[in-house]
Amino acid sequence: MVNIDTVYQRVLALANKEQRGYITPQEFNLFANQAQMDIFEQYFYDVNQFLRTPGNDTAYSDMITLLEEKIGLFEDSSSVTYNGSATLPANIYRLGTVRYNNSGKHILINRVSEKELRMMSLGPLTKPSKSNPVYTVKGSTFYLAGITPASVQVSYTKKPAKVNWTYVVVGEKPLVNVYANDYQSFELHPSEETKLVIKILALAGVAIKDPSLYQIAGAEDNKNIQQEKQ
Repeated sequence: MVNIDTVYQRVLALANKEQRGYITPQEFNLFANQAQMDIFEQYFYDVNQFLRTPGNDTAYSDMITLLEEKIGLFEDSSSVTYNGSATLPANIYRLGTVRYNNSGKHILINRVSEKELRMMSLGPLTKPSKSNPVYTVKGSTFYLAGITPASVQVSYTKKPAKVNWTYVVVGEKPLVNVYANDYQSFELHPSEETKLVIKILALAGVAIKDPSLYQIAGAEDNKNIQQEKQ
């Protein structure tokens, strides 16, 4: 986890160093959530890319190992009641596996498209059954074929919680209020702190119409990306 107040103070110090303009707490929260999701979504593209390149035997520098560690912070599972259909967890980002308990034995249910399900249902040998259950997904709802269990176990990658730098105003200066009910730090891996600061600064540069701030932050971000992909 990355402390949101630490990131906020670093962003303000860098943005205001040359009197570039003030970033309000409301603006910061918007930029912070955008930056967090940008970094989080990039993990999955990077995994796809690095799986196509040779790794190494050093756990601390193998990119797939590092990415799996970062994504692992968001892996979760949930029991979902099924009654003709079931709603996926609200915080789901990517669905992993769906399985059910059959007399103590966990049976994996394969995912198929609606078109595939229609084709499977036409043949007696391919028709979904207890030994070959499948499911389809429509939006946030999934449907089973071949079985009708009361509950299924869903594993998934959840979305990061929405960050929120809460504050109280003392005089004319907003100060962090860590005791507010909706105070929320970044859920990303601690190693992402600098990247968060850079991305938020880039977004702030656009908002306060400061091309130099955007260019500096963008150049630093590109440099980090190039180092990771070498």
